[in-house]
Amino acid sequence: MKELSKKTTLPIHVFSGSSFQHLMLDIETMGNESFSSIVSIGAVEFDINTGKTGKEFYTNVDLQSCIDLGLIMNASTVMWWMNQNEQARKDLTERNSLPIVEALKEFSKFCTKDYQVWGNSARFDCGILQNAYNKAGIPIPWDFRKERCVRTLVSFAPEIKDNYKSIGTAHNAVDDCKFQIGYCSEIWRSLNCH
Repeated sequence: MKELSKKTTLPIHVFSGSSFQHLMLDIETMGNESFSSIVSIGAVEFDINTGKTGKEFYTNVDLQSCIDLGLIMNASTVMWWMNQNEQARKDLTERNSLPIVEALKEFSKFCTKDYQVWGNSARFDCGILQNAYNKAGIPIPWDFRKERCVRTLVSFAPEIKDNYKSIGTAHNAVDDCKFQIGYCSEIWRSLNCH
């Protein structure tokens, strides 16, 4: 396994202005608890009514930097990752990574308080990422009052998600965002919530 802490990279993102009001957030972690170590951050802006997407953000995060910051790992999650598809594992181990503090600063350049930020569960994506920001002493770049929950929306029409065709690589943060955007937008339209 390559040592990720010696790699550096620039995350994928665009700084131009945007007319999109929603941002889908997905993180990959080495645990499912509040202060879990983050190994990648992905985000895609989108239109909830149409499913159209805009700019994207993706970066891998150096695991050792998370441990050094005081974030934790869970052995069962590490074992779970070992059983995931090869491409998802390669996305984490063969791409360059940023130290957690740098990754958070880069995400702060991408995300604004204008977005309604969607995460899978009220306290997983947004919550774990906020805890990392708190540990790093950096303010979160989104407005906590604009956090939205994918799972709550899905609960109104779970059959749409159940029948929605998966796209991309499962557990790649940007691909997961795009998949979630697809079924969330379809559920939103089915509820006539616009």
